Amino acid sequence: MKPYRIPQLIKKYVEYDMIQKHTELPPFPDARVQLLYIFLNQGTNRMNVNSELFSLVTSLVQMGIDTHETIDTQKDKPGEGFMRSRQLKVLAGDYFSSRFYQLLAQKGQIEAVTRLSQAICDVNVLKMNLYGKMKSLLLSAEEYLRQTVQLNMQLFLSFTPLFEESLRDLWNALLRGVSECETLGREMQRSGGDWYLHSYSYWHILEVASEEDQQMLKESKIDIKDWKKLMLKYKAGEHMAEKLRQALESVQSILKNIKGDSRLREIAIILEPFQRQLHTSGSAVGEG
Repeated sequence: MKPYRIPQLIKKYVEYDMIQKHTELPPFPDARVQLLYIFLNQGTNRMNVNSELFSLVTSLVQMGIDTHETIDTQKDKPGEGFMRSRQLKVLAGDYFSSRFYQLLAQKGQIEAVTRLSQAICDVNVLKMNLYGKMKSLLLSAEEYLRQTVQLNMQLFLSFTPLFEESLRDLWNALLRGVSECETLGREMQRSGGDWYLHSYSYWHILEVASEEDQQMLKESKIDIKDWKKLMLKYKAGEHMAEKLRQALESVQSILKNIKGDSRLREIAIILEPFQRQLHTSGSAVGEG
């Protein structure tokens, strides 16, 4: 199997001076992309599967979707810098999402174009359903997590028909587990900054908080300092760390059952960043 190098290949498409100077892109979905790359290399008998190309274009589409997700739609934020950042995110997201078609068409991979195009439509439907529930505040933390994980899986699920039938259940289980780890890892980072609104911690605190604190959250009458106080008061950081620990243990349990399959031995490496994040979060809680 060729060495995994998608994070290096994608730099050609995402590292532009204008973007880096004026805005910030979401994290690269490394865990899901690496899992897809392993299965495309080791889990299919088809001759026309270009594992590197398919992994690259899927990561570009995911980056496009994630970039659009970070666009701040609040109208009360003045300033040329804010407007430029927002405009660049719109353009960058569109650009990333469109490159998949060009790259696949150049290689004659029309079936893959169709596969990913349908997956993008499915993602948009799921997003609208989730947004509707968020807007009406009719969402539990667990439902938010479940739907967000499903959203993060959707593009990658489109490749399931390419895999050997005997591996499809394993692929689905590992993709769900890895997507949950990646989602929780990002939610932990998100809850510590300005993007806490409608994060997993937001929905969790909304469930367990006092009526007074719930009302403040619903009416958005808090700033970042107030939010951090709520995070400490309701131990939201510790709760998320425990959720990540459980998700990690679930994936590790699956991997124990396939130890004998040498084709998939590299999957364990995917979990290392989440293990480090969990260790770091535990140290931070201890210091707090």
